[in-house]
Amino acid sequence: MDDQSKNLILATALSFAVILVWFLLFPPKEQPQPVPAATETSQTVAPGSTASPTLAVPDAKPRADALAQTQRVAIDTPSLGGSFSLTGGRIDDIRLLNYHETIDDDSPTVTLFNPAGAAQSYYALYGWSAAAGTTAPVPGPSTPWTVESGDKLTPATPVTLRWDNGAGLIFRQTLSVDENYMFTVTQSVENTTGAEVRLAPYGIIARHGMPPDLKNFYILHEGVIAMTDGTLEELKYKALKDLAPDPNEGGALTQHLSVAKDGWIGFTDHYWMSTLVPTPGTAFNAVAKYTPATDTFQTDVRLPVMAVAPGAKVEASTMLFAGAKVWSVLRDYQDNKGIDRFVDAIDWGWFFFLTKPIFRVLHAMHHVLGNMGLAIIGLTFLIKLILFPLAYKSFVSMSKMKALQPEMEKIKERNADDSVKMQQEVMALYKREKVNPAAGCLPIVLQIPIFFSLYKVIFVTIELRHAPFFGWIRDLSAPDPTSWINGFGLLPWAAPAHTSPIAIISIGVLPILLGISMWLQQRLNPTPADKTQAMLFNWMPWIFMFMLGRFASGLVLYWVANNTITFSQQYLIMRSQGIRPNVLANALAPFRRSKKSG
Repeated sequence: MDDQSKNLILATALSFAVILVWFLLFPPKEQPQPVPAATETSQTVAPGSTASPTLAVPDAKPRADALAQTQRVAIDTPSLGGSFSLTGGRIDDIRLLNYHETIDDDSPTVTLFNPAGAAQSYYALYGWSAAAGTTAPVPGPSTPWTVESGDKLTPATPVTLRWDNGAGLIFRQTLSVDENYMFTVTQSVENTTGAEVRLAPYGIIARHGMPPDLKNFYILHEGVIAMTDGTLEELKYKALKDLAPDPNEGGALTQHLSVAKDGWIGFTDHYWMSTLVPTPGTAFNAVAKYTPATDTFQTDVRLPVMAVAPGAKVEASTMLFAGAKVWSVLRDYQDNKGIDRFVDAIDWGWFFFLTKPIFRVLHAMHHVLGNMGLAIIGLTFLIKLILFPLAYKSFVSMSKMKALQPEMEKIKERNADDSVKMQQEVMALYKREKVNPAAGCLPIVLQIPIFFSLYKVIFVTIELRHAPFFGWIRDLSAPDPTSWINGFGLLPWAAPAHTSPIAIISIGVLPILLGISMWLQQRLNPTPADKTQAMLFNWMPWIFMFMLGRFASGLVLYWVANNTITFSQQYLIMRSQGIRPNVLANALAPFRRSKKSG
């Protein structure tokens, strides 16, 4: 077999091995177990403590019943719907109006926050802790706030809540919201007593039980995410459960993060996030903790203690992001509100130096072309254009090697009994003719980090979620929904579910096109004479076809486009070097050889 064919098989086998390892490292997600609902207790923070309040778990109620238990103020924005509770001032009912649970427009919109008392309770609340020497009652999770102004929270109409502790302190919370996903909560306290009080404002995001839709993929971070003075901190839910107990936090498993200037903390899901963001430039303590007794995950922002003189009033503002991790929205908050590295809430991964520019190109092309599938094809053309000088040198080198085959055969005949001398003469021939025998591998090897980076982008960015291409491809972040098993929808039975044992062979149109395009690309070169190598050469495209068949259709589309462009490039370069590849003859060669052997 010639070195050109060896290089092609080596590069293909390497790609195959990498993808096989990928399947082993990133198995299908586990099914989450249901967890009980939760609510807050009526406890308040002990005087002299700046820790956050204790949260407890009652019996679960239907979501509608839990919402009906408390008085509420509606939230109405172009992006968000829902309400917040006057009990504790909890922001606990958030729906993302621009996102549906499935690709069906009639499916329910995505629910982010759930009220206390419902299953999967998830909410934000704000309060004050009394510092040492102050014994006055402070607002907490069960404080009965009243509306002082505003009747609906919209981008144009903030709402102010008021609570009088009956001991000379008047607390207020003013809530405002923009047209996207950012709330601003301004907490204030007015001291009408004759003595100074010392209080510390805090914000909490509480999540009761494990999230119901965890992906459990190593490629994706889910759990606590924080930025502390330029350092990104990530803590998975499992890692929270492995923290050491802190007696100052009621025995909760706790991690404290001190922020001197800029930071934020919260929970990140696959596509959604809730984050507490103090005013940039503010020092604060960020806390992540897990309480086993109540199965509660919690992140806190604790601002410094504030001294309130008699007759004085102080206030503190904190932002709350609750919504979709849309890159352009996060970037605007980062640029316009000064939120440090907010775009890094998206999990760009180890290959961030590739994933970030790949996404930005996709985003720009989608803006121009109006279709994410076309943007992926455009990205493929751009990548091939950037790599073309390398590909050209590689294909030229391979073409020269093909032209040297007759002379190489003579060297092998002359040195049939001396492999060392034969190898020396072959290498001398390569050097004299300026041929690099490894050049054929390099373009394919370079595709591997690009492939994984694009996979990461397609998997983690919400811009690819439910993004359609054309025809039957309505979600580029999901596998091709068609299957040959039911005749691509023409036969009267459904395709196997993704959990079926035969799902791996239930592939659709795009994976089949991938196999065909890869097979045609191989046919530019003759089939190796060695039977074992020829078998590997012939089967590799179809093995890839089935292994990639359950990958996101956007990734398969990239691979099909890449194969098609590579075929065209290699064919034209070979023609320019005086070689006329006979694709049809190379395609029929295995069948002719099989017929002769029979």
